Amino acid sequence: MIKKSDKIYIAGHRGMVGSACWRALEAEGYTNLVGKTSKELDLRDQKAVEDFIKAEKPVAIINAAAKVGGIVANDTYPYEFLMDNMLIQNNLIRSAHDNNVPKFIFLGSSCIYPKFAPQPLKEEYLLTDSLEPTNEWYAIAKISGVKLIAALRKEYGRDYVSLMPTNLYGPNDNFNLKSSHVLPAMIRKFHEAKHNGNVPVELWGSGSPMREFLHVNDLGQALLFALENTLEEDLYNVGTGVDITIRELARLVQSTIGHKGSVIWDNTKPDGTPRKLMDNDRINREGWKAFIDLKEGVLDTYDWYLENHFNARK
Repeated sequence: MIKKSDKIYIAGHRGMVGSACWRALEAEGYTNLVGKTSKELDLRDQKAVEDFIKAEKPVAIINAAAKVGGIVANDTYPYEFLMDNMLIQNNLIRSAHDNNVPKFIFLGSSCIYPKFAPQPLKEEYLLTDSLEPTNEWYAIAKISGVKLIAALRKEYGRDYVSLMPTNLYGPNDNFNLKSSHVLPAMIRKFHEAKHNGNVPVELWGSGSPMREFLHVNDLGQALLFALENTLEEDLYNVGTGVDITIRELARLVQSTIGHKGSVIWDNTKPDGTPRKLMDNDRINREGWKAFIDLKEGVLDTYDWYLENHFNARK
């Protein structure tokens, strides 16, 4: 049983997911949280990670560190997305096991599932078909992490678990138009267009793909739940169970921001996976469920952007 005074290392604590996890644990009364910036600890460096875990002796490690980005970033930097993510997770998982860290929570993404898998996506669909080509590099890295966690549970009985969140958004998101995901990119585009005289906004694709969106604070609560409970399975989807078309999302973001101009869809750009809805029954049966509505969450994220956008990652 995890105690509030136990040392918990959150890898990637300054990112969107890591900071949400930190807030959730801190609000619950955890007093011994540890985080290191990438300058302080390069998670791609095996010896540095090993020395750090050996010295700190955390009771739990939450791996929220990863190289992430949207379609453009994945397509432009395939080697980095594959290699950097494998190095980060392999070093952390190996060091946790070698130093007998009792608890490990590995974070992945819904992109681990096949492009044309039946909807909604169940955990057992993993590795049943080919991946979406535009983000397969990141997906393959994360799949290898999922399998490492499963192997350690099977061979050594470790209380390690993988959580696969759906598309995330919220405070501390990445608003860089060259590397961001769809929702923060829309927020920035509509905001800037509004303040440039409500000029038209150009968006990629047809707008027809369907996506599910989870506020990062909900994921923070899921991480807290996984930390405080012994879960029966090695892999859990984490989402809302509700999806929306990209075109509907654009209307929601446009309305929230108050942009009055037109929207132009560039059909020459890729849509990506046609639909990606998670089946969350497995984690719901354990006792966790999302609670933040998308409309409420978009407004919250836009409020954060307005307060922080000069400092937000651009």
